[in-house]
Amino acid sequence: MDTLNILYLVASVLLFISIMTSTLSARLGVPLLLFFLGVGMLAGEEGVLGIRFAEYNLANFVGQAALACILLDGGLRTSLHSFRVGLKPAVTLASWGVIATVAVLGVFATWLLGIDWRLGILMAAIVGSTDAAAVFSLLRNGGVKLNDRVQSTLEIESGANDPLAILLVTAMIALNLDPESQSIGSIALMLLQQISVGLIAGLLAGWGLSKLLPKVYLAEGMYAILIVSAGFAVFSSTNLLGGSGFLAVYLAGVVIGNTKIRATEHVLRVMDSFAWLSQAVLFVVLGLLVTPSQMLEVWHFSLIIFLFLLFVARPFAVMTSLLPFRFKGREIGFISWVGLRGAVPITLAIIPVMMAVPGADLAFNITFGVVILSLLTQGATIPFMAKIFRVWVPTNEEPKERHEIWVGDQANITLYEFEVKAGAFAIGRHPKNISSKYKSSEVKLFAVVRNQRRVAVDEYTTLKVGDIVWYALSGDYAASIAKIFNNSATLYQKNSQFYGDWLLSPHVRISDLPFYPTNQRSAIYHKLGKMSPVVSALDVFTPPNAVDLADVDDELMEKLTSAKDKTIEEYILSHLKTEPVKGDEVRLNHAWSLIVRDVDTQGRLRGVGLKNLLKND
Repeated sequence: MDTLNILYLVASVLLFISIMTSTLSARLGVPLLLFFLGVGMLAGEEGVLGIRFAEYNLANFVGQAALACILLDGGLRTSLHSFRVGLKPAVTLASWGVIATVAVLGVFATWLLGIDWRLGILMAAIVGSTDAAAVFSLLRNGGVKLNDRVQSTLEIESGANDPLAILLVTAMIALNLDPESQSIGSIALMLLQQISVGLIAGLLAGWGLSKLLPKVYLAEGMYAILIVSAGFAVFSSTNLLGGSGFLAVYLAGVVIGNTKIRATEHVLRVMDSFAWLSQAVLFVVLGLLVTPSQMLEVWHFSLIIFLFLLFVARPFAVMTSLLPFRFKGREIGFISWVGLRGAVPITLAIIPVMMAVPGADLAFNITFGVVILSLLTQGATIPFMAKIFRVWVPTNEEPKERHEIWVGDQANITLYEFEVKAGAFAIGRHPKNISSKYKSSEVKLFAVVRNQRRVAVDEYTTLKVGDIVWYALSGDYAASIAKIFNNSATLYQKNSQFYGDWLLSPHVRISDLPFYPTNQRSAIYHKLGKMSPVVSALDVFTPPNAVDLADVDDELMEKLTSAKDKTIEEYILSHLKTEPVKGDEVRLNHAWSLIVRDVDTQGRLRGVGLKNLLKND
């Protein structure tokens, strides 16, 4: 009994310390997952507690279960909108991208380490796929909003590339142990079986559960347990059928998560805790498993392989995968950089050790070093690199928080939280009368909180800086109301720097642009004035003094003349040749750009910015 209690105590203390150290993550700019890994290493055989842990079977069991839970949570939070803009490129990255990475890196590792090519390819296959746990965690909590095309591609890729990575690792293990038993045909058949069975099982299970949930009435906390247990059942049964359990559980989560009912909303709230618990336990266990002295013996190999992966293998795979989909060079550059490695490579590296593959210990220690370098170098620089590659979009047009209250099985009220910022339009206004644009039936005041206490609202109540206001909205007004509560001058400045000074309707024709075809400055302002009604009433509309007619050169006029009968939307789509997302830019010439400012759920443009590049430079 004492042994069992000691085990409970050590496990709980390690988990507690891991969670507490997470408060340092944001301050130091180090990924949270690395703290979990560090706690495990410090508690391990050569750490402070000196815990001897070499249970590879147990670590593999924990790893498989944790990854299944993380992928289920990732699927639940993946909207079908993400599939619209990122499915095809992500699937290409998850298939050809993995193969290209493994091939290029395998040849390099074989040469660098002077090992048999089968072991070199196995090592490359272990680190060949991006990691769902790392990608979901760091992209969604990285403090920067990426454009939808990049974010969707990275998230779907990380959730879908595990089947091929596992297949390649399995095939290379067999090739290392018994070369005569493997052939190209058997490997191709195994891949087809893994993907097809995983795809069918995941979609069918997700569809069945989405139909079952509305008919089941449980206590709120039980829905999440039901979904998790069903997810593990899908994962394990698909594996038994010879399919990819990881792909199946991810797709089941996607189908369930896009079924908007009371049960799924309860699940999302609880699943966040399950996913974090899975990540914490997984990385602590993996940290316990490694022996730092052995890893340090090969750290230089880990560094060289990581650098080759970061600057050669991954960029080659991403470029050859995404160029057919008309991705911009900066988007390809960022996706290449964010090829995060995490728990999946370490979990895959455990399997060769368990099966006594010659050289497996070397592969495990090098893989561990690559993962640490990836989390440190790539994970910690996501916000910085997003701005370097210009794939971020402004996030100041969003509410502070949102919660859904379900009043029926398929009926809900969404509450939005807004904070009154210094210089905001809302200051001094009654919370029920923040703008004449909205009807009282569309924007219902729920609560006003001041100094952490709820304020009793009467006819004399006015909003002050720092107030928290909750509204129940019946329409799509969250973004426009957020502008009222943010500093209007700062908001305009940020949007102006990113989108330009004018917001144009996508239905305006090219011939109605402000510098077509007149050369009179008064005519420019006149036409801009005619277009100003498409600008939100809350936007500040001021023609910039820096506009110079010299910027309207012959190159620009030739482009506009040839497309004079097109609308701005038609013009942009003809140049993008891909699904538009917020932040997409089509340059007219060296001085002017059209930038997509808003897109609806069907991919139709709702607003376009006109930006003077010379002014903003």
